[in-house]
Amino acid sequence: MAVEIDPFHAIGISTLAHELKAKGASIIHMEFGQPSTSAPRAAIEAAHRVLDTDPMGYWESPALRTRISRHYAETYGLEVEPERIVLTCGASPALVLALTSSFSPGDRVATARPGYVAYRNTLKALHLQPEEIPCGHDTRYQLTAEALAAIEPAPAGVIIASPANPTGTLIEPQELAAIARVCRDRGIRIVSDEIYHGLSYVAPARSVLEFEPSALIVNSFSKYFSMPGWRLGWLVASAESVARARALVGNLFLMPPSLSQHAALAAMDAREELEGYVAVYRRNRQLLLEALPSLGLAEIAPPDGAFYIYADVGHLTSDSLEFCKQLLRDTGVATASGVDFDPVEGRRFIRMSFAVSTPEVEEALARMRPWFAARAAEAA
Repeated sequence: MAVEIDPFHAIGISTLAHELKAKGASIIHMEFGQPSTSAPRAAIEAAHRVLDTDPMGYWESPALRTRISRHYAETYGLEVEPERIVLTCGASPALVLALTSSFSPGDRVATARPGYVAYRNTLKALHLQPEEIPCGHDTRYQLTAEALAAIEPAPAGVIIASPANPTGTLIEPQELAAIARVCRDRGIRIVSDEIYHGLSYVAPARSVLEFEPSALIVNSFSKYFSMPGWRLGWLVASAESVARARALVGNLFLMPPSLSQHAALAAMDAREELEGYVAVYRRNRQLLLEALPSLGLAEIAPPDGAFYIYADVGHLTSDSLEFCKQLLRDTGVATASGVDFDPVEGRRFIRMSFAVSTPEVEEALARMRPWFAARAAEAA
């Protein structure tokens, strides 16, 4: 039987934004979690060289897998053999590989609610059962070891993310260690989405591999490396699952684009430029944190990393999807509704991405201040 999958409503918001732009509206895109910056200069230069000299074809770069392996040693002090690294067409196929290589149809996999919309829908599409655990402000919208220990019976797996989408919250190292212990004790396989690593503002993100070497890690060049359109990611498979993951990737996806692999190898050594991008996000984050209370948005998740603000607008609406559409029509500022990330409580939340330029954040705030003031007056 075909599986019913919920739409990704942020795509609908973006479609509306582009329709309004085509009619002459000035749009500020804060609905998607994608950098407004380009790939690093060295990556673009490498791509130009390869286009002129290499016919390309189906290929998985041994040099890139080795460089990613070195990245784990340099960044986390971890030894990850290149053979365990599977290159993919972005993080989404890496998530599919992690799930299909580790679980069987019908298995239950726990996730945090709120959480990235594709966790729930990918699990459904693969005939796995998502078990969403409500996570509130008291746990910084993150799963805890205590919550995982309380699930009866134990799920087959859990997806964690630190920093998380849509909240930007980090899981503290001691909590990561506790989660790993509970999962070992209860036979729960960990899939860790580490796509936002490198984008942290309070402390460096820690890989769950430090606490559970058999965990499966999903990552990508789309966020920190500012290469979303190049469609390149990777899976760190466990020693037990890597052969199955390679068989699956060969049949389902073949290889990621050769051009992207050449460019990504250069991008990994463009740290000065990439840290400059992070500095912009840090400024944008601070601008929003200082300004949002004046818009009446005082209840937000603490954005430790990534580039999102997840804000409670329940005092203004019980339909955040329509709220976001009206905000877009009236101000040209595109945001995402919380219903994508939380089908239960999400109608009182919106998510803003600050992965845009600082002038765009300043302009968005200037447009939103009178709009939110008017909505507050109506609500009163």
